[in-house]
Amino acid sequence: MSKRRDSDGIHLTVTGELSIYSVHDLKQELLGALQEAPEVEVHLGGVTELDTAGLQVLYLAKREAVAHGGTLRLVEHSDATREVLDLLHLSPYFGDPVLIPGVAEEAAR
Repeated sequence: MSKRRDSDGIHLTVTGELSIYSVHDLKQELLGALQEAPEVEVHLGGVTELDTAGLQVLYLAKREAVAHGGTLRLVEHSDATREVLDLLHLSPYFGDPVLIPGVAEEAAR
């Protein structure tokens, strides 16, 4: 995971698995980022697996952001994250556009 701060807030880039075996560090990073800045963007393009533990951490972070007047955005969804969010109909909860690579480029033509 990498972290970058700019005038728009904090950007976290997550790679690999977001599973019960790896989400402890993500939880700490997300909650810490939300305390540092009101705007946090989580880049999920490198996520290869998302299980319910990973989803719970993302859900918790979104809830905490909203409760404290901040914003948590999920961007650059990988196939793994899109699949889980679609299966559980959670895209509307997170409120971020979920773009399918290739489709956006086709629509722009």
